Amino acid sequence: MAALGIAFEVQEVSLQHRPSGGRPIDLVHLARQTGGDKSLETEVLALFARQARQAVAQIGDMKKQARSELAHKIAGAAKGVGASDVARCASIVEAEPGNAAAIAAFTKAVVEADNFIVGLMR
Repeated sequence: MAALGIAFEVQEVSLQHRPSGGRPIDLVHLARQTGGDKSLETEVLALFARQARQAVAQIGDMKKQARSELAHKIAGAAKGVGASDVARCASIVEAEPGNAAAIAAFTKAVVEADNFIVGLMR
C-alpha cells in the first residue's frame, strides 16, 4: 500500500530556484513526461505557452475566486511541463488571489518561461 501512497502524492514544487540549470523549463522533466518525443515536447510547450499567456492577459480582471481557479489550472499545467517557477508562483496566487505582488511574480515567471519556449522553437 505504501507504493499507492507514493504514486498519488501531489508533486511538491520545491523552493529551489530552477532545478534545470537555471532554465525556466526543466527539459529533463519534460523529456520524462513525453517519453523523449521531441515532436510531443514541442506541441506540449506550445500549448502551455498559449495557456499561460492567456492566463496573464485575463488574471488581472478576474474576481478572486476565478483568479484562484485559473491559477490552480496553470500550476498543474506548469508542473507537467517542468515550469517550476510558474507553478510555484501560480500556487501562491491560488492561495492568495488578492496578492498583487504574487500576481506580478506570476506574470514575470510566465514571461520568462514563454521567452524560453520561443527560443527553443526557433
